[in-house]
Amino acid sequence: MTEKQFQDKVIAYLRSQQIYYVKIWGGGYQTAGIPDLLCCIRGKFVALELKTEKGKASVLQKYNLFKIQETGGYARILRPSEFERFKREVLTGAI
Repeated sequence: MTEKQFQDKVIAYLRSQQIYYVKIWGGGYQTAGIPDLLCCIRGKFVALELKTEKGKASVLQKYNLFKIQETGGYARILRPSEFERFKREVLTGAI
């Protein structure tokens, strides 16, 4: 599964749960390292960096995820193999 295919799957799930999200598009005018999806789940700030099973996060992406966690948000690298667990966490309120 490509990262784009996985992204489409995650976005479809967020929409099905009526979860607010913003897709961040990287580019020349965008700050580097911002997670792919910024969400609000039950009032909590959630940042998701989407990767394939073999994809690697950059040092800057890891730093931004750490800073979000440090300030009380929920931030993680999400891979296809972890998606079912993520959905359970959303449904049970673990996030």
